[in-house]
Amino acid sequence: MRVSARRRDRERERGEKMIKAVMMMNTQGKPRLAKFYDFLPVEKQQELIRGVFSVLCSRPENVSNFLEIDSLFGPDSRLVYKHYATLYFVLVFDGSENELAMLDLIQVLVETLDKCFSNVCELDIVFNYSKMHTVLDEIVFGGQILETSSAEVIRAVEEISKLEAASNSISLVPNSVSGWRGGR
Repeated sequence: MRVSARRRDRERERGEKMIKAVMMMNTQGKPRLAKFYDFLPVEKQQELIRGVFSVLCSRPENVSNFLEIDSLFGPDSRLVYKHYATLYFVLVFDGSENELAMLDLIQVLVETLDKCFSNVCELDIVFNYSKMHTVLDEIVFGGQILETSSAEVIRAVEEISKLEAASNSISLVPNSVSGWRGGR
């Protein structure tokens, strides 16, 4: 246990990413949300999404949710996924992370989304793209896990929503410009 904690600390000091990607895709392979924590050209991202989907859709339902995925993401890459209704929730991470912790992180993400959207569905992800990214950024940012408490994430998202609403209600332009005379 201590060895993995030391390794994790060393990797954080070096700035290495532990989570490489978060993906949500439907059962037809359409990505509904994909976030990569290393720069990749769009073509490469699309190739990886297709590769992940082809692996997921070819797996029987009664097998493990954990995969080594070195062929797509490079050495020491692992994938964990959870299939809910019409969506696959996928985390790609390096070997420094605990697979069960990553599966639990997917559960935290889904529970948080359920609370934000009253039983999240594919359409919520499609039509609330900005809020989805806000929720995800509160949980994982830059490939690092920030928060695992669903209640804390929801509180932060509500605060952000309040700030956005307040900034939208403040007008930076006067209601009437008829009084402006061009400096005369």
